[in-house]
Amino acid sequence: MWKHNVIETEVRQVFLNEPRYRFIEKGRYRGEHLYLALGTTDSGRYLTVYFLYKKNKEALIVTARDMTEKERKKYAKK
Repeated sequence: MWKHNVIETEVRQVFLNEPRYRFIEKGRYRGEHLYLALGTTDSGRYLTVYFLYKKNKEALIVTARDMTEKERKKYAKK
């Protein structure tokens, strides 16, 4: 995340601000899959967050970055 200049607080805000979720692929372990969350921070920054949804109902953040133009268009159709 830090490589893309995204801080942990911004990732939390995305999850709290009603993001759009998309299934990406099955995980290596049963019940743990890779998802994508498209959302905004409290300051209005548009972020893409990749995360593993774990069996214990916790998200393990893989990476987070600014949305591409294509992703922003999909998000705008919300």
